[in-house]
Amino acid sequence: MSDNSGLHRSDDRIIGGVCGGMAEWLDWSPTLVRILYVLISVLSAAFPGILVYIFLWIIMPGPDSD
Repeated sequence: MSDNSGLHRSDDRIIGGVCGGMAEWLDWSPTLVRILYVLISVLSAAFPGILVYIFLWIIMPGPDSD
């Protein structure tokens, strides 16, 4: 069982670990979170997915910052 005490980037990463960290925090599958994030980013003109991802990558603590 993972420790859901706070939102952080994950070691289960493809680019920056942001979606993996959100998946750990929500206790969901990382693949599901990545698919949902891409779908929301592509289908919504009001959701600048790349900018939000970069912003989260900068502000979320890394996996080893416990």
